[in-house]
Amino acid sequence: MPKNFKEELLFTAVMAGLMVLVMAGYNIALADGFSHHFIREVLTGYPLALLVAAICDLGIIGPGVKYIFFHFIINDYMKKKQIRIALTISVMMVAGMVTLMSLFGMVVTQNFGDNALLTYLHTWIFNLFMALPLQLLIVGPFARKILGTVQKHYAPAENAEAETVKD
Repeated sequence: MPKNFKEELLFTAVMAGLMVLVMAGYNIALADGFSHHFIREVLTGYPLALLVAAICDLGIIGPGVKYIFFHFIINDYMKKKQIRIALTISVMMVAGMVTLMSLFGMVVTQNFGDNALLTYLHTWIFNLFMALPLQLLIVGPFARKILGTVQKHYAPAENAEAETVKD
């Protein structure tokens, strides 16, 4: 888990960066198939989608999920192993991000169909089925590994700095 704002930014950059890239490709493949324009379409929409995802993650979904989790959900069983906390927060984050990013995708592509609500529900379900395993099995572990590596690398420097301040 990130311990400060810099770590939160790194974790979000890795997590959102990979999730947006894969989910953009997934949605374009669902809508248009794999044409010769596939990579260009993914990369064209990527910067805006990444910006929106980062704002949603850092400003809306992330704080909301953490508030709900730490005030209403966490219990002694979860506290015994850090991974239980990480997985529960991940599932809640995916649900929230899929909810907002599915709407974002529909607005950007102007894909409302004959019935906007049914189109949204269809989009949401298909995105959830892809995003949840992607997050839990690939992107989440990868982002946690990178964060852990950074934390281990900088921990000796922080400990030395703390010792200097004590002396």
